Amino acid sequence: MKKRNPGFELLRIIAMFMILFLHYNQHTGALLKVGENYSAVKIFANIIESFCIAGINTYVLISGFFLSKGRPRITRLLNLLLQVYFYTLVISVAMMAVGSYALREGNFVYKLSQYIFPISTEHYWFVTAYVIMYVLSPVMNAAAEHLTRRQLKAVIIGLLVWFSFIKSFVPLLFPTDRFGYDYGWFICLYLIAAYIRRYDVALFGSAQKSAVVYLASCCCIAAMSISLYFVNLRWGGFVHYQTVPFGYNFFFTLTASLGLFSFFRNFRMKEGKFADAVRFIGPLTFGVYLLHMHVEIRDRWVDWISALFGKAPMDNILLFSWHAVRTVVIVFAAGIFVDWVRKLIFDYLSRAIRNTWISKKLFRLDEEIWKQT
Repeated sequence: MKKRNPGFELLRIIAMFMILFLHYNQHTGALLKVGENYSAVKIFANIIESFCIAGINTYVLISGFFLSKGRPRITRLLNLLLQVYFYTLVISVAMMAVGSYALREGNFVYKLSQYIFPISTEHYWFVTAYVIMYVLSPVMNAAAEHLTRRQLKAVIIGLLVWFSFIKSFVPLLFPTDRFGYDYGWFICLYLIAAYIRRYDVALFGSAQKSAVVYLASCCCIAAMSISLYFVNLRWGGFVHYQTVPFGYNFFFTLTASLGLFSFFRNFRMKEGKFADAVRFIGPLTFGVYLLHMHVEIRDRWVDWISALFGKAPMDNILLFSWHAVRTVVIVFAAGIFVDWVRKLIFDYLSRAIRNTWISKKLFRLDEEIWKQT
């Protein structure tokens, strides 16, 4: 079996840490907001946000890069759905067992549907967008393989104009702009990754130049988000545009993501124990997301950890940083452990049903579908 690329697995890990820091900032209320007073900690949190906002895009670019050269399989999609249901149902049952659950609050039917239909209800918006992207991946793979380079480039540019370029520089809120929180933006990222793979595009020439693009893009995001806060504080008029730099489909968020992706694509990790550890942890990072973003947990985990460390200090940058790092590391470690247990269970069940009729039927169906293509 071919070993996973440890550089990309390390990027998966870093991207998930970035996502955790984004959610930490959100749930601690650490970011600059219109109508609220600023502080050194809030400015610092905005800078951290700027350097982490590329996490989601990077995760999707990795998926697009590898999925675009393989054959999407029903069995792989089924495994993804079962993984999602493992978290939505097991955590929900566990929270009910201890009497701490949100099902009893508000609309009972809708909240129950979030447990039973996590994809349709956007229990996890990322998973909903990702599944749609995965289902459409055969169509996008065919486009990447059969369109000419110029045609594929034209499609990508057209999508970028629609999803990214216009909204990035026009200070208006467009009804069709979902800030990158949807499958349309994921499709755009997928095609970019497929184009990079198909034509072996060296985006910025080298790892060093790619790092410069990432850092420069993040600095632009930080400068815009902070300066627009003070513009609004002094004169107003750009309330919506202040939030634009933290959109996943913002131009500089895209360039930061491409810079980070390109850096790790050029990064060569030495084989050894560290590379093996990265290969082990990387595939489990999706479980970190599914655990801490479960509807019963996503608005609570910061408060739960505050019981250990106290609330996030908002008057000292060093203390805030120390609190953030400890919180994020604990959540990451917990997510990796839970998904490791989940993987052990899934591996056992996979071995148990390997020779059953349903397993053979699924693998045969995969083969029959691709024989016709």
